[in-house]
Amino acid sequence: MKKVCILTSVHPALDTRIFYKEAKTLVEAGYDVTLIAQHDKDETIDGIKIIALPKPKNRFFRIFFLTRKVYKLALEQKADIYHFHDPELLPWALKLKKQTRAKIIYDVHEDVPKQILSKYWIPKILRKFISVFFDIYERKKIKNFDFIITVGDDVKEKFKKINPNTETVKNFPILDCFKNINTKPFTKDTFILIYTGGLTKIRGIEEIVRALEFLPDNVQLILLGKFVPSDFEQRIKSLNGFKKVKYFGQVLFEKVFNYLSQADIGIISYLPVPNNIDSNPNKLFEYMAAGLPVIASNFPLWKEIVEGNKSGICVDPLNPKEIAKAVEYLIEHPDEAKKMGENGRKAVLEKYNWGNESKKLLKIYEELTK
Repeated sequence: MKKVCILTSVHPALDTRIFYKEAKTLVEAGYDVTLIAQHDKDETIDGIKIIALPKPKNRFFRIFFLTRKVYKLALEQKADIYHFHDPELLPWALKLKKQTRAKIIYDVHEDVPKQILSKYWIPKILRKFISVFFDIYERKKIKNFDFIITVGDDVKEKFKKINPNTETVKNFPILDCFKNINTKPFTKDTFILIYTGGLTKIRGIEEIVRALEFLPDNVQLILLGKFVPSDFEQRIKSLNGFKKVKYFGQVLFEKVFNYLSQADIGIISYLPVPNNIDSNPNKLFEYMAAGLPVIASNFPLWKEIVEGNKSGICVDPLNPKEIAKAVEYLIEHPDEAKKMGENGRKAVLEKYNWGNESKKLLKIYEELTK
């Protein structure tokens, strides 16, 4: 039995992509899987051995101290394959390769150079410089890895020119999670919008809440996730539209589906910053899998998915009035909204699902373990 060690210093152990999708897929395929990640305690869940990392006190401690701990723990595992998920682990992954001669997979969740341009905690004057520096650094280092997995096609095309062993494994939904969801029909009493995920400025949360100010009182928003930074939370809660928000904070993966089944419309109106425009956000496909019509940003890639499958409406994410009009349209055209939800679910069942992506993941592992 081949031993796999999955490494992350950033994500929690029960991260959707890392634990529920990739790690569980590998265990079911017969791999011995160990996951080193932030967690409360060492334990084994669903056949995955979790080695717990402490929650870092701050970003500085995580980058400069926790990553070293990850390396030391990983070295002890003597794995056949090390699969790491964070750019801050790049130097340690290279060191692991030299020390163990094991196969190394770099799983790229974001276009990091683009992401840096929108990092609120990096001074604006430094973002461009840091972005260019990291881009050069990352391109240089990926030549040394045995395989690169990317979430998006744009990053795949960039990396494939440098390392031909690059493949996209997209963050599509696990169909089994949605088999018990029964979407409720549109009614004329209360209409529920839902947003799940990170609650940050670039995710368009302020514009969504402001849109509520232009909608009647029978429209409410379920908001799931964690506000970052904390002062952004206070800003959003001070808006008039927040009176129509039901905020539940960050909830466990299994609980998200309960809230999706209560909703009428899924909304994902990220702002047009570089890293958002070409992304394939998991929540878009989760809304579709739940049979919800979606309101999404009018980025070309998103329009291709949403309008191409006739599963929702694309809007200018910077315009709260336009977001509100899209909500009103769906409320006033319940049959069309219902059909959009059905179309989205059909598209996920046929193509945008983890079942298809998991085959790509296993093929990569098969090639590396020949």
